[in-house]
Amino acid sequence: MTELTVAPAPVPTTDPRVVRAVELVWREAELLDRKEYVDWNSLYADDGIYVIPVDPSTEDFAGSLNMVYDDARMRRMRVTRMIEGYAIAAVDAARTIRTVTGFVPRSVTDDEVVLRSAQVLVAYKRGHHDIWAADLLHRIRLSPDGPGSDLIVQKVVRLVDSEEAVPAAGFLL
Repeated sequence: MTELTVAPAPVPTTDPRVVRAVELVWREAELLDRKEYVDWNSLYADDGIYVIPVDPSTEDFAGSLNMVYDDARMRRMRVTRMIEGYAIAAVDAARTIRTVTGFVPRSVTDDEVVLRSAQVLVAYKRGHHDIWAADLLHRIRLSPDGPGSDLIVQKVVRLVDSEEAVPAAGFLL
């Protein structure tokens, strides 16, 4: 006789820990759309990683080809490039509006929330609109000091067309 295993009940999106994580993801999207890159970077933990893999199914980001694989040092360098001096990506950057929705908690503890979501980003530049769609994964470290102190430990942006030729973006995804 086969033993039946019952999956644990999913954590509702109304769980206060999930709400905190969702609000942080929305805050991140707002900062990116407003090009407030220094404030955006402050949302990340010192050990946080921002990654855009080429292979949509990889979990081995360090051992795989990525469009972006930024630790704290690389994020700081990227932000500096975006806001200082003459960089074509910064000077002629597209205006963006992004929608992040469809949140699904993958795991929830008192210390960490892992969320999956969907992002649609519309970029406008020189009379032309581009649409970027991605599955997102955010790993959020919850702070005992409350919601304003929570940090992003990992953000994975899996572009739906990552295996195709993806145009350069003068903005962060």
